[in-house]
Amino acid sequence: MEKMVINEVFDLLREIKAVDSESEFSRDWLGRSECYLRTLRFKGGEPSVATIAICASKLQHYGHQLVNQTRHREIGQRFLTLSQQCHAHINAKSKALWLGV
Repeated sequence: MEKMVINEVFDLLREIKAVDSESEFSRDWLGRSECYLRTLRFKGGEPSVATIAICASKLQHYGHQLVNQTRHREIGQRFLTLSQQCHAHINAKSKALWLGV
């Protein structure tokens, strides 16, 4: 299974020490319960479109703030790129639904 964008976000946030655990990420960045990612992994599921939308919005918000700071510009760009990937995923899932695929 290809790596989900949500996992890429988690990896980046852990790398820059913005989160310490999946539980913290699930709660603070996805607006879900602390066991959300663990449950997805256990059940082999995918995050909901709503969950990805919350994450995309947060990445976009903080990305715009960070690109205006010389010291954090690169991280801000990474946030914005991941936000775009989240939006592309949302669009693909939504299109598949209305096309009945």
